[in-house]
Amino acid sequence: MDNFRIEKDSMGEVKVTKGALYGAQTQRAIDNFQLSDLMMPRAFIRSMALIKQISAQTNLALQAIDASIAKAIIKACETIIDGQYDAADKHFPVDVFQTGSGTSSNMNVNEVVGALASQYTHCPVDPNDHVNMSQSSNDVIPTAIHISAALAIANDLLPALEHLDKSIINKADSLTSCIKTGRTHLMDAMPISLGQSLLSWSGQLQHAQRGIKAGLIELLQLAQGGTAVGTGVNAHTEFSRIFCQLLAEKTQLDFRPSSNKFTLIASQDVAVNVSGNLKTLAVALLKIANDLRWMNSGPLSGLGEISLTALQPGSSIMPGKVNPVIPESVAMVAAQVIGNDTSITIGGQSGNFELNVMLPMIAYNILQSIGLLSNGMRTLADKAIVDFTVNNDRLNEQLAKSPILVTALNPIIGYQKAAHIAKKAYAEQRAIIEVAEEETELSHAELKELLDPEKLTFGGLPGGK
Repeated sequence: MDNFRIEKDSMGEVKVTKGALYGAQTQRAIDNFQLSDLMMPRAFIRSMALIKQISAQTNLALQAIDASIAKAIIKACETIIDGQYDAADKHFPVDVFQTGSGTSSNMNVNEVVGALASQYTHCPVDPNDHVNMSQSSNDVIPTAIHISAALAIANDLLPALEHLDKSIINKADSLTSCIKTGRTHLMDAMPISLGQSLLSWSGQLQHAQRGIKAGLIELLQLAQGGTAVGTGVNAHTEFSRIFCQLLAEKTQLDFRPSSNKFTLIASQDVAVNVSGNLKTLAVALLKIANDLRWMNSGPLSGLGEISLTALQPGSSIMPGKVNPVIPESVAMVAAQVIGNDTSITIGGQSGNFELNVMLPMIAYNILQSIGLLSNGMRTLADKAIVDFTVNNDRLNEQLAKSPILVTALNPIIGYQKAAHIAKKAYAEQRAIIEVAEEETELSHAELKELLDPEKLTFGGLPGGK
């Protein structure tokens, strides 16, 4: 008993670890939910503290709470927001896989804030009556999902995406004169510049960015003020408006009350949509990562078109082996995000009547996806895209042997004749221009002009036809 203290709640007495800031309801959650070693992300806990802080400010503005208690709550919340209590296992230890409404996490934050606030005022600050005033877990947790995801997207994900896209565009600009063999079905195709190939990646990122920005706008609509089922019972009619106004001032994001709080409490369609856009970004990153791996493959028996910077030994048994570790890590990030999206989709289906009951899992997965993508994109930009080198000799060697260049002669000699030339060149391992000069009436100068790989990257027919 020396390691415990006795706390009480509506269900009776509970033994709580001494030194812990939480109380009886958090302890019950610890005892009931021992399913994993996963706890709610720090970004989520800080958003919860932000909700409690802004709620106290709102209640104070509405004269619904004693000023000294409100100020104590505001001060206590600021310490959590600042990260002074980031040791999650000590003060915020509730398992992600808990009650589907997230009530355990809501009460965990309420109890910690109440304990801290009680140190700043002359009277005890009650977790339910004071910290949770004008709120319910049912509007707090959906609001925390929106706030934490919106802040992470605005402050981390979008800047990281823009950084990667800018790195790709800058690299593409420096590679416009590097002509390589294009590939479709992993087989040789018409020439393309490395710059053009990279700009394809940029287009994917910009498409994903548009979807993510649209989703961010939806996240700025909040359920706060809807309380238990969306009707706003026990909250002032002006609560949601003032809450969003104060929150927007603090975060510099345009948060506003939802016109339909019933929807945001009963469903998680916004989170599902945002996760879908994150999955689209993950798919783009997987494409980029795999292209880099293929182009870097070798160095002797693969494509060997580029060389990624050597970062670490690639084998415990094969000396000198170096692997494309950054693209591999980003590919795993993409796989995790795609898996998270499936879980969030299933979670979104679990809105039963007036409440979704997979909120903690949705919160954890969406924040993990945002964090992984943010870190992955910066790593990919700084450790793979910016400093890879081009093996021009290899590119030129492959182009010279490519029978596919004969495609440029189709309009002049016809498909069948061109196919014959391509097969003969490949069979005899000769340059296409040599065989074409033998098999057609075109001069060497004409063929050199028609089969120039760099000119072929601009498309069109000779003379602009």
